[in-house]
Amino acid sequence: MKERILKQFRKNRLSVFSSRFILAMLIVALLADFLANEKPVVCNYKGRIYFPVFRSYLVNLQAARWQDDFQNADWKTLNYDWSVFPPIPYLPENIDKNNLHSTSPFSQQPVKAMRWRHWMGTDELGHDILSAMIHGTRIAILVGLISMVIAGFIGVLVGSLAGYFGDEKLLISKGQLFSAAVFVPLSFFYGFSTRYYVLKDSISESLTGFILQVLVSLVISAFVLFIGYRLGKTAGRISFLSKRVRIPVDLILSRLMEVLTSIPTLFLIISIVAVAKPSLFLVMAIIGLTTWTGIARFMRAELLKIRNLDYIEAAQALGYSEKRILLKHAIPNALTPVFIALAFGIASAILIESTLSFLGIGVPPETLTWGSLLSEARQTPSAWWMAVFPGFAIFITVTVYNLAGEGLSDALDPRLRKES
Repeated sequence: MKERILKQFRKNRLSVFSSRFILAMLIVALLADFLANEKPVVCNYKGRIYFPVFRSYLVNLQAARWQDDFQNADWKTLNYDWSVFPPIPYLPENIDKNNLHSTSPFSQQPVKAMRWRHWMGTDELGHDILSAMIHGTRIAILVGLISMVIAGFIGVLVGSLAGYFGDEKLLISKGQLFSAAVFVPLSFFYGFSTRYYVLKDSISESLTGFILQVLVSLVISAFVLFIGYRLGKTAGRISFLSKRVRIPVDLILSRLMEVLTSIPTLFLIISIVAVAKPSLFLVMAIIGLTTWTGIARFMRAELLKIRNLDYIEAAQALGYSEKRILLKHAIPNALTPVFIALAFGIASAILIESTLSFLGIGVPPETLTWGSLLSEARQTPSAWWMAVFPGFAIFITVTVYNLAGEGLSDALDPRLRKES
């Protein structure tokens, strides 16, 4: 099966090229600090060997601190015994005072040596454009992947529940229904509403801190839901609360998806980030929380088809629980269209982030992204390189993800597989 899908995918040369280009972008994103950095990758200083780039990861994660010799150090002027610098010896936030006011990549630049040259020019403040492009690749990939992980999780969960249970399959006692009506809002209140400011502050500090705080909120919510579940089970044993009622899961979740789909996603995101503290992690979370409806619709359609197949009926006849059937049999066999939606979704997320950066909303002003470079280009129309390079990068990235998604869609199309 996998071999046939791969063979079908390879027939589309544009999709194969796009997948390889995406792989190259991932490598650039992972190695951004080793490709463009003011710190040496490895150096010998005062008789000792250091790895400053590796150390910077630990410092950013607050797992270590800089040695005394490197506290507030100017890495370019230290007297190393020997050192190995990245190919581009600049970080996006570094300012070259000798190349202010948008230096062209083809003009003469007052630099000490060719290795210090700004190969894609500088912006008005003397930031190196090539370094900003390399680190902007990491931001674009990170936004696309993390936002789609969030959207994928929510979409798969909501779509699976709507498609598998429909409007008639989920039966619960009145006691459980009453407990859910009380404890679901309480779980959200205690898990997220009361911790709003903690979550908001953690977003602006670091991704690690934000993830930890979200996990704490999820644990609190899960604990409240567990209490509600146990009380609901107990209440369900009372005679007048034991009667089972049907929950129209599909109707409720489908109406929720329609409401969210009817709201313009970009305007909704702009409205939220405009009143919140600028943070890249907040942008990722909001994109993920507002773009899951397409994935949910795919999952719903697949589950409506799968729930009536023979192997699902066989699992039910064997007495397996609905949870086991859903998680181990139904969802794994319905994920095919999700991968296609994720590929297109990553392209959409990158475009949304670039739009927000261009408008100066959501992303901190000191963070240089492809969209923020385009925004700067408006202030200096003569600096063509500030518009061409990031604009071309956005165009190519969105195009290759769409081409890869199209190739994946064709490869997973059962009609094309039969023809081949």
